[in-house]
Amino acid sequence: MTDLHIRVGPEVAEALRAGQPVVALESTIVAHGLPRPDNLRVAREIEQAVRATGAVPATIGMIGGVLTVGLDDAQLTRLATADEVAKLSVRDLAVAAAAGADGATTVAATSAVAVAAGIPVFATGGLGGVHREAFDESNDLVTLARTPITVVCAGVKSILDVGATLERLETLGITVLGYGTRRFPGFYITDAGFDLDWSVDTPEQVAAVMAARREQGVHGGGLVVANPLPLDEQLDPDLHDRTLAEGLDKLHSEGITGKAVTPFLLAYFHEATGGRSLTVNVRIILRNAELAGRVAVAAAA
Repeated sequence: MTDLHIRVGPEVAEALRAGQPVVALESTIVAHGLPRPDNLRVAREIEQAVRATGAVPATIGMIGGVLTVGLDDAQLTRLATADEVAKLSVRDLAVAAAAGADGATTVAATSAVAVAAGIPVFATGGLGGVHREAFDESNDLVTLARTPITVVCAGVKSILDVGATLERLETLGITVLGYGTRRFPGFYITDAGFDLDWSVDTPEQVAAVMAARREQGVHGGGLVVANPLPLDEQLDPDLHDRTLAEGLDKLHSEGITGKAVTPFLLAYFHEATGGRSLTVNVRIILRNAELAGRVAVAAAA
């Protein structure tokens, strides 16, 4: 039978052996989150944003059934250009490996694999959460409740039920830190309208929280670092609110329910904003990759 162990790429393996800072990156944004050919260019820019801080990027994905931590450029290109790339959450990993599939890892799967490989910091755009208009909750939340990883993100997508998501984060015992803010960001927008209990202002402060958690040994869940866009880089709030209201009306009129809700609203945002939401999306992930790199460097020091 084929060896189905996690494969760690040579650069990442050497960095981990040497105690150098490493940042995990998801591959769903490459295979499913961005349009071609922009997806491959942005994937490379994300890795470069991590490298610019002195950390090593480790993009995670599955190639021919082999779960790989630290995709090389040929593998990254394969996931960005192939038509049959599965979207893999944690529950899908073993099945996809046994099937010899190509797959892109979600936030949940990337978090779990990163921790298994010994990587404590992960950068993504936004977390999944509790969906609007549907009885549906992202596996990101449950996975983070039992996975000791630090995730740098821009909160959760504002098309989700942000208030309900924050309640679930609290219930599941997932720590949330605002980065330079006491307000929870809403992905496209700087402020989603909800207060946070805790905030930090530097990567070193994030690293101090990570160290305290390790030393105490009583909390095995995730640490979310909510990194908002600057006000002048967010999607115009009036455009955002108008587009969301229109999208929800269209959702109802077309009878869209369940898991189809969020993909529909994301696609509607892209169309209705003339691509401006996509531009903001890219800005978000690049900023988060840079901050995650700085956190990883501080934690390694």
